[in-house]
Amino acid sequence: MIRTIGILGGGQLGRMLTLEAKRMGYRVVTLEPFPDSPAGQVADEQIVAAYDDLRAIGELGARSDVVTYEFENIPLASVQALEADRRMVDPSSAVLRITQERLLEKTFVNDCGIPTARFAPARTADELRAARESIGLPGVLKTTLGGYDGKGQWVVRTAADVETAWQAAKGRPLIWEELIAFDRELSIIAARGESGEIVTFPLSENVHDHGVLATTIVPARVSPDVADRAHAHAAKIAAKLGIVGTFCVELFAVGGRLLVNEIAPRVHNSGHYSLDATQISQYEMHVRAICGLPLVEPTLFAPAAMVNILGTGEGDRLEGIAEILRDPGLKLHLYGKAHASLRRKMGHFTVLGETIDDAIARAERARSLLRWVDERVKSRG
Repeated sequence: MIRTIGILGGGQLGRMLTLEAKRMGYRVVTLEPFPDSPAGQVADEQIVAAYDDLRAIGELGARSDVVTYEFENIPLASVQALEADRRMVDPSSAVLRITQERLLEKTFVNDCGIPTARFAPARTADELRAARESIGLPGVLKTTLGGYDGKGQWVVRTAADVETAWQAAKGRPLIWEELIAFDRELSIIAARGESGEIVTFPLSENVHDHGVLATTIVPARVSPDVADRAHAHAAKIAAKLGIVGTFCVELFAVGGRLLVNEIAPRVHNSGHYSLDATQISQYEMHVRAICGLPLVEPTLFAPAAMVNILGTGEGDRLEGIAEILRDPGLKLHLYGKAHASLRRKMGHFTVLGETIDDAIARAERARSLLRWVDERVKSRG
């Protein structure tokens, strides 16, 4: 019987996962290198240790009945060590191995019969030249491991851009991808249980700010055919991966085509809206999946817009909260982070509207009312 859930990672995704697990009666232990992490603030315990500290990883396993993770850039060896110690980990190391390495991931998606942007390895100078010849400019060079929120990737339009990216990568293996002029960026949250049942959340539409998710709109403004194909792709990926837990598939809509961009083997930023806009959140769904509980199809209450509250580097105190909370259809979530550095995810809010346009308009108005201030500057004034 599962009583305690261990979480590798102490960020905001772990925080919301912890809060849902606690609501359902579970104890939670998180492992995170930095004390007073967003998840650690609400968990029963936080182990302060590096993700490659195998002694601490073993301690997390010993204190937990099941271990999961809130982001995929953790050492594969740490998950494998837990499994070697006969600890239950979901998603498994086999899932993590594929989804955290972009070449393996895109090859896997194509093997599922699902299209992606054209890609080629660029791990050596010879592979880089071959990739440029086979795919051509413009393109996107990405590190095969470790990139997120636009980090570890470079759009290359000229030979000079290629050389600059190659030097910036500092020897890290790269993948060359076709640069896609997409119509919309989309994502779909799905979950698979131990017995193989699969459920999917509504398809969402995403808008980014320099690689960081700024706004998610639900449902996505696409045709029913595109939405149906996205659901089918997510279900096929879940079954082929054998994943247990909630995960996200990111996609590009290009004319009538639908291309898979990435798989995130975890709860995802674009699924935050589910805390307020569906009867079951992606976080509760993950807890259900890894604890062997039934999964149910999510139901969207109303069109919704989720806005990430990003730091600006101009101060650490958020003003405008009282103003935005006058909207009865707005729910605010703050993550307990002390410093609002540039584009750091500090919180989010979700607005439910009568229509998609209504939700978007009210969300944008609320965004305009928020501002970060430096208390030291204010006090000197």
